[in-house]
Amino acid sequence: MAGQAERDEAAEKLREALAARRMLAIVRGGDADAALRTVITLVEEGVELVEVSLVSADALGVIRRARAALGDGVRLGAGTVVTAEDAERSAEAGASYLVTPALGEGVTAGRRLGLPVLAGALTPTEVVAALEAGAAAVKLFPASLGGVPYLRALRDPFPHVPFMPVGGVDAAAAAGYLQAGAIAVGVGSPLVGDAANGGSTEELRARIRAFKDIL
Repeated sequence: MAGQAERDEAAEKLREALAARRMLAIVRGGDADAALRTVITLVEEGVELVEVSLVSADALGVIRRARAALGDGVRLGAGTVVTAEDAERSAEAGASYLVTPALGEGVTAGRRLGLPVLAGALTPTEVVAALEAGAAAVKLFPASLGGVPYLRALRDPFPHVPFMPVGGVDAAAAAGYLQAGAIAVGVGSPLVGDAANGGSTEELRARIRAFKDIL
């Protein structure tokens, strides 16, 4: 298992990538081949942080195939990690970080495995718990419940916490969250659309470019 120094270094590198790129793409779909094409298209268009949700069809297979196609240098994560088994199987498939919807075994197992974790939290109490659990950043989820005003309210008591809002983040909301101090935004369907279910990759490329214009 990774030592504390290695875990801290991995978390810091992920935070630096989030701060530099400002967007993490979330791939969730029912067609494994289409999801793989979506991941590869995102990377080709310069999206350097991509998460494959474990609720996707053959998600671990998609992660494994994407890792083989793209190499070790791509920041490819597993999302919707809930259990310790989720974390372990994601690591085996080649995920370089984990994203959880909430606090729990997925966070602690990820840390034990040496993978940085973007831990889901909503309330101030959960934010503190996420930090105590060693989260590299806090996934503010579902961000749509409070929107940009809620992020601003949280940043008053937590000015130095790296927040990544996720949930209902379209281009307009992304701009608002980033202006309010989010380290990055996590974007799913407003960016990916139907591409991971077999939709057009050319339309996906257009959406990626539109999002990148506001980052």
